[in-house]
Amino acid sequence: MIKILETGASQRQPASANGPAEHIDYEALYAELRDAVRGEVHVSDAYRAMYSTDAANYRQIPIAVVLPKDAGDAQRAMQICHAHGAPVTPRGGGTSLTGASCNTTVIFDYSKYMNHILEIDYERAIARVEPGVVLDDLRAEAERHGLTFGPAPSTHNRCAIGGMFGNNACGMPAQFSGRMEENVYDAQVLLYDGTRMRVGPTPPHRLEAIIRDGGREGEIYARLRDIADRYGTLVEERFPKIPRRVSGYNLNELSRTQGFNVARALTGSEGTIVHVLELTLRLVPHPPCTAMAIVGFEDIATAGDHVPYCNTHMPYALEGMDETLFQHMQEKGQNPHRQHELFPEWHAWLILHFGSSTEAQAEEK
Repeated sequence: MIKILETGASQRQPASANGPAEHIDYEALYAELRDAVRGEVHVSDAYRAMYSTDAANYRQIPIAVVLPKDAGDAQRAMQICHAHGAPVTPRGGGTSLTGASCNTTVIFDYSKYMNHILEIDYERAIARVEPGVVLDDLRAEAERHGLTFGPAPSTHNRCAIGGMFGNNACGMPAQFSGRMEENVYDAQVLLYDGTRMRVGPTPPHRLEAIIRDGGREGEIYARLRDIADRYGTLVEERFPKIPRRVSGYNLNELSRTQGFNVARALTGSEGTIVHVLELTLRLVPHPPCTAMAIVGFEDIATAGDHVPYCNTHMPYALEGMDETLFQHMQEKGQNPHRQHELFPEWHAWLILHFGSSTEAQAEEK
């Protein structure tokens, strides 16, 4: 059971039977965080309650909420949490449907201060961003020069790039651009012990040099190399060959043929391994003209059967839905008639978007 405690200093700690270890000195933790963090540290019951949930149905009262001002701020806060044995969870826009950004931990909210687009190189089609950048802000800036960021979940006007890294986001446009994993070049990450590293593609000579230099980074890369050497064949044989494999860890990215890309291997790890402090991303051309086709089917299974055929026509976005959406709208007291009449008179649909340089070409597709 979880409840919100009174605000007395002696009681200001998480109330969870399965919460953090009893030995944590919460008052000392709070005091050190306040002294070290340039951003904000919140431990009041009201503030913690606000962060007890995200877009999911789960409720977990956090230990505290930290809003780092910059990467150095996040590193200092992480080192303090590590010293006290306090678990941590990164948070961006709070749009997760799985409860991924709420937990009985110290929440690091990167959305308030670490939300800057650091650089866009239009010639190389690369963007460098902080984790709290809202996706639509990046897309709006990139589209001024005919580029965009491909993956786009339905929460694109409020989800944060760091969260997209956490859950290996896709969205409809991932049909042509690939999932988040395929659009990450490298990343600056923060480990639980406070180590900051820049990770990305690692050629063999670079990999051996990092391991040879030793230290924390060398230790980590040596262990990652051991995982790749030990399980690489099984990963190659057994990992599903599907475009939207977004569950589990991307051990396939540690393959030498994949470039031993540690940033991509960490994509989708939901904050369980690292916090991301900065990302270098691939931008793709943004079609200036678009056209939409809605194709009706008897049921959603039949619609799914026709996805491979639709893909032969190269849509840049594709999504399926059925009539339950309109049923739910009606149950909530809304009148979906106007929206429903735009669809063919069937029970399930595939919605396809096509892009091109002219409206005529898009319509022809």
